[in-house]
Amino acid sequence: MKLVLFGATGMVGSRIATEASARGHLVTAVSRSGQSPVPGVITAAADVSDPAKVAELAAGADAVASACAPPRDGTDPRGPYLALTQSLVEGVRAAGVRRLVVAGGAGSLEVAPGQAAADQPGFPEAYLPEALAQRDALTFYRSLDDGLDWTYVSPAAAIAPGERTGRFRIGGDHMLTDEHGNSRISAEDYAVAFVDELEKDAHPRARMSVAY
Repeated sequence: MKLVLFGATGMVGSRIATEASARGHLVTAVSRSGQSPVPGVITAAADVSDPAKVAELAAGADAVASACAPPRDGTDPRGPYLALTQSLVEGVRAAGVRRLVVAGGAGSLEVAPGQAAADQPGFPEAYLPEALAQRDALTFYRSLDDGLDWTYVSPAAAIAPGERTGRFRIGGDHMLTDEHGNSRISAEDYAVAFVDELEKDAHPRARMSVAY
């Protein structure tokens, strides 16, 4: 598979690049710096807010992936992240690529029917702006009606560097928890599930979630 990955240098993006490259996929790792910590990938510099550049890099790809995160500079990320999401989709469409897989957030996962984690009392205030920005992005993807084959991949509530076990559960809109009520996943296993989805296209035009 020829894969173009935007946001390829962060905790999640670098692990997706590593996993996809290890499976033999041809990965173009795109970041603002044009550098990547992952050996064996093609590197490119671009800002996803430029849809023409997105289209240029995505042209000829079998799939596009994004691990771009909302801004974390203390400003409200909702408007900028939605604009970035719209730019990404515009560029992918212009390139003629139909498959788009996106690293999403966990805050919009339901902890009870119709009740998102981000709306619950006690949700960490520091993470709320990013959770709301990610929820806006998911709402935008769900509004698309042009046949773009997108998948939004939500991690568990806690995601951090760890071990690649290859063992996890896949869910939908409900937050997965273990027998102790914890919701967690390593960034490495999240990347395994993400690349699995790129290869299998098991959740077209839908949100999926991954956790232990």
